[in-house]
Amino acid sequence: MMVEKTRRSGFQWLPLVLGVAAAGALVWYGSRPGSWFRPAGLPPLEGAKVQRGPLLISVVERGNLKAADSVVLKNEIEGQTTILYLIPEGTHVQTGDLLCELDATQLFDKKIQQEISVRTAQASFIKSKQAFDIQLSQNESDISQAEQALEFAGQDLRKYQEGDRKLEELKAEQAITVAEGQYKSAEGFYTWSEKLAGNGFLTQIELERDGLNLTERRVNLEQAQRERDLLLAYEIPRQLAELEADAQEAERELERMKLRAEARTVDLKADVESDEAKFKLESEKLAKLLGQIAKARILAPRAGMVVYAKQEGGRMGQADPIQEGTQVRERQEIITIPSATGMIAQASLHESVLKQVEVGQTCIVRVDALRGRDFRGRVKSVAPLPDQNSWWANPNLRVYRTDVEIAGSDPEMRPGMSCQIEILVEEIPDTLYVPVQAVYRQKQQNLCYVPKRGTIEARPVEVGRYNDSWVQILAGLEEGETVLLSPPAGVMTGAGTEEGAERPAGGQEPTTPADGLGASEAPGVPEREGPPPAAQGDMGAPPEGAPDGRGP
Repeated sequence: MMVEKTRRSGFQWLPLVLGVAAAGALVWYGSRPGSWFRPAGLPPLEGAKVQRGPLLISVVERGNLKAADSVVLKNEIEGQTTILYLIPEGTHVQTGDLLCELDATQLFDKKIQQEISVRTAQASFIKSKQAFDIQLSQNESDISQAEQALEFAGQDLRKYQEGDRKLEELKAEQAITVAEGQYKSAEGFYTWSEKLAGNGFLTQIELERDGLNLTERRVNLEQAQRERDLLLAYEIPRQLAELEADAQEAERELERMKLRAEARTVDLKADVESDEAKFKLESEKLAKLLGQIAKARILAPRAGMVVYAKQEGGRMGQADPIQEGTQVRERQEIITIPSATGMIAQASLHESVLKQVEVGQTCIVRVDALRGRDFRGRVKSVAPLPDQNSWWANPNLRVYRTDVEIAGSDPEMRPGMSCQIEILVEEIPDTLYVPVQAVYRQKQQNLCYVPKRGTIEARPVEVGRYNDSWVQILAGLEEGETVLLSPPAGVMTGAGTEEGAERPAGGQEPTTPADGLGASEAPGVPEREGPPPAAQGDMGAPPEGAPDGRGP
């Protein structure tokens, strides 16, 4: 019973095993070439031929047109203000036309208050100036009087020294001389009277009278002599000292008057300068307000077409557009009036190609709106620092603003038009080159996958210059060889090669397109991520229309 039961169980599983085996056989057969799942007509994977010929090295970038010479009109009102009126963009204006009017209500209120401040400061200045002028006049009068007093004192001193003193001495000597004469006359008369009285011709009384007269004359002589001595000893020196002291005092008074006048002048002059500075400051504030009010009306400085200024900033590099009612800050650009005499093309170059671009290089500009026409130009400038506005969108992106001067202008060109800029770096007359998709970077090597005798060889190559489509091959490949435009099956993950495929020299594993070609590791080959666009299409021959190596 047990054997029979086991045998029945085995028969129950047999149909399931046979079904699985049949399904596996069908899948294997359908996956063969020419079977159900893989059409027999699909050709095997092929690549591009290694070509020899001229190779044009260029940098191609998208950009926009910009006027070479344009007038930028900015908000010159301090702080923030509001746009009350804005002329429509694209309007053709003439010199003096009103383009924009800003809100200046607060400025008018400040103007009235400032006019009051100016008048107050002006009154203070005039008052202090008049007080200063009065003090100057008073100082002149005081100094003049002191100088006159000094002159008079000097004259009195000289008069006494040269005249009055001698006159007084002469009077004293004359008084002595007269007294001496009178005394001698009285003495002779008294002697004669004594003789007459002795002979009885004069009485005693008459003799005594003559004697008294003699005594009086002697006293007068002695008094005149004493007055002369006192004059010489005391009066003249004292008078001379007083006059000299008066002259010195007058001189000191003159100096004091000058110092006093200077001190009063300094105080008043400081007041005048302070009030004048206040008046000037308030006047400058008023003039500034008047200028600010005048700048609220922005007029066209020349004829041209109105273009709203490009606004920068805001979240993710976006900002509110210029329109009526918009708040604008000081020095913010509002309107530009481009010149129709010339245009420039402006682009942002990635840092990987920056070292190839130099000022003065020839360029070809193709404007999207003017298809079929090429315009020549040259690199005018390359920014020394990266554009910070691009960091908002991608913090790891570093691009440098580059201006290309277009030779000649076309009336159909307009600022803001999109264009393609091709900077011609170098033209190599004869070299080997392959599509840029055919070169891969593995560690410190550049590799190309070359089909050879039923296998795929990962061959190290030495690369040179490059453009968007082609890479110059300096060594490692020969003309006519085939290189794959994508890694062979089995190496997409970098885990190894297909069965039968050769490994690169040195036993290194092949890499994938996702590894890219590092610009810092392989000079001349740009770094790229993921399968290149050209690798997604036909991988048989190079793109058509590029016999000179410039690429499609």
